[in-house]
Amino acid sequence: MDSVAQALADPIRREILRILREGSATPGAIGEAFTVSRPAVSRHLRVLREAGLVRDERRGREREYVLDLSALTELEAFLTDLRAPSRWERRFDALATEVHRTRKRRRAITANEPQPRKHKDRA
Repeated sequence: MDSVAQALADPIRREILRILREGSATPGAIGEAFTVSRPAVSRHLRVLREAGLVRDERRGREREYVLDLSALTELEAFLTDLRAPSRWERRFDALATEVHRTRKRRRAITANEPQPRKHKDRA
């Protein structure tokens, strides 16, 4: 998970992933999208490959890179767990629900009770 998070930390690598989301691409085609040197693009692709976010495939004499999102599973699970409500938040939510139910029951009981008659003053 750490290597995936490190790979995603760089804006150029994130943009490479966006490019590959549209389909496979050669290193040359990927490099055309950036002002950095080809060796720099190669280093970024190596980091992404080592993190498991992309894989390279031979197509004749060319090498093409393909997006591989399976490496995100562990990071996604961590983020989902992090966003989940804490034990105390769940308890407070349950308490709020119970308070709402109790108020609703009291209103229903009060609405069904006979109302006291108002007497007219006879003077």
